[in-house]
Amino acid sequence: MEKTIKTKTKKINSATLDGFSANKVEVESAFIRALPGFSIVGLGSQSIQEAKERVKSALLNNDFEFPPLKITISLSPADLKKEGSHFDLPIALSILFHNKEFDFEKYLVLGELGLDGRLKDTSSIFPLVLSLRPEKVIIPLESADKISKIPGVEIFAFSHLNEFEEFEPKKVEKSSLNYPFLKIEGKKYYYEENFELDFSDVKGQNTGKKAALYAAAGFHNILLEGSPGVGKSMIINRLRYIMPPMSLDDILEVEKINAIDKKEVEFKPKRAFRNPHYSSTRAAIFGGGSRGAKVGEIAFANKGILFFDELPHFQKDVLENLRLPLQDKKVLISRVNSKVEYETDILFAAAMNPCPCGNLLSFDKECRCTEIEVKRYKNRISEPLYDRIEIYYQMIEEDDESTISSKKMFEMVLTAFEIQKGAFNANLPENFKFDIENMAYDIIQKAIKNFALSKRSEFNLYKLSKTIANTQKRKKIQKEDVIKALKYRRRK
Repeated sequence: MEKTIKTKTKKINSATLDGFSANKVEVESAFIRALPGFSIVGLGSQSIQEAKERVKSALLNNDFEFPPLKITISLSPADLKKEGSHFDLPIALSILFHNKEFDFEKYLVLGELGLDGRLKDTSSIFPLVLSLRPEKVIIPLESADKISKIPGVEIFAFSHLNEFEEFEPKKVEKSSLNYPFLKIEGKKYYYEENFELDFSDVKGQNTGKKAALYAAAGFHNILLEGSPGVGKSMIINRLRYIMPPMSLDDILEVEKINAIDKKEVEFKPKRAFRNPHYSSTRAAIFGGGSRGAKVGEIAFANKGILFFDELPHFQKDVLENLRLPLQDKKVLISRVNSKVEYETDILFAAAMNPCPCGNLLSFDKECRCTEIEVKRYKNRISEPLYDRIEIYYQMIEEDDESTISSKKMFEMVLTAFEIQKGAFNANLPENFKFDIENMAYDIIQKAIKNFALSKRSEFNLYKLSKTIANTQKRKKIQKEDVIKALKYRRRK
């Protein structure tokens, strides 16, 4: 019997997504003198199995040799599930260079192939490169503009498989963001003055709008309560347009989320805004799945706003499961075969009616709810969850026609941001020393005693007072800042 002769094994580096993180994958290839065949092993998804036909067509349509050998492509590690059509290019290069000497091991290779040999962008390429930050990548030219925003990565882009015949990689120049920015301690923070929804559309409700201002300036969780039509949702829907500037890392992280969520990647300093319906399940909000761990709405809201309208109508387990993400700023989803941990650095915003019928605070409509019904309705939100909401404001109907624009409010957010030197999310350790006047400190101590504040509520009071002071161009907390902060504390 004739002995089979195996050629030298080739290795090309690629990657696969697992939630929001990436895992490196070695694309190994072996060519055996035996009955011709083409197989891909290593827990590849359906899109990877279909790569066999795309790769074969792309090679033959461009007069490349498709060797009459038994071809085995192994995706290592073999026990890791892999997904994505971006494995087309490393598989094609393995075959194209099967009898040539070239070292691809210093590159991360990603790209989908068209049947005519064109290289195509995929939604997974940007998050893969951002997660791994390799020194060098080989990618489709369509992906180059996005990847060029990532610092520290050398980019070699190609538009067609033909360009690999004489492999002469040309580096793509890096590109920068073209937005106004603040430079604080050598770091740039970008912003965009585009007020698609303006606070000037909300007539009156100035105290509610100030609550939104302080929430944005300090990244404080906020709950607005009031009758239907009083302006709760209008205020929160405009909140994203006055949020603080974003660093390049923040923008890249948001665009990574957009890419995974199959949204257009724009590289704008614009924070996420997620508004799930109250019928959403726990898995939809936090992630889950029976076959593998998948991320949920709270992950897609990272660096931005998660808005729960009609808060008490959300499922009880959804509300209770909010507590840890709001406190720890991360979520761990564990399943038998996979684990996914992701950041939840969010501003949680919520709106609710004062009672089931909504008319308890109305001047013109009569409330039809009994005292027991109102109590049961509000008790759907537990005290530990209330404790994590730093700004609470009860809105009533107003005839006041005065307005304040989003531009003016954003200027105050920028003022606070510059004073805080980038520490705008107020996620400060409990031993943080606040700069506070003696009289203001005395008021806080009286509030702690009179209202029986928990340590978390006490710390939140300090943080909110600091944010209010910063919006007024002050670093030191004064008496008036504490008094304003106490107005936004929920009365039990």
